[in-house]
Amino acid sequence: MWVMYALLAAVFAAATSILAKIGLEGINANLGTAIRTAVVLVMAWGIVLGTGVQRGIPDIAPRSWLFLVLSGLATGASWLFFFRALQIGPVSRVVPIDKASVVITMLMAFIFLGETVDAKTVIGGVLIAAGTIVLVL
Repeated sequence: MWVMYALLAAVFAAATSILAKIGLEGINANLGTAIRTAVVLVMAWGIVLGTGVQRGIPDIAPRSWLFLVLSGLATGASWLFFFRALQIGPVSRVVPIDKASVVITMLMAFIFLGETVDAKTVIGGVLIAAGTIVLVL
């Protein structure tokens, strides 16, 4: 089931890039990021309130709060840099560089989360990195 969600995330991420590039025409990239973020905020809280899971807020541990806040700050920084790059660069080159985050994430998962490093994962990461380099050059 997680593969289906991951594929849907990839499809919507692709749509995000194309829609954002068109939407950024003639406006400041930071303003565009703020508008997008507001929409995501309303959508996320609508889902939380619509499903009733907001009742779990008091049960969230301080450590989870800390890392979710840090993740939110990282997301915000990523979106700000991504939108600026998207505004001034071609989508077909900006997005592959942005998706190099896959390789960086794999490395961080090995280092910080202790995830298993196997030959298949290393080969896949090297191929993704090589593909990114080819697309950028």
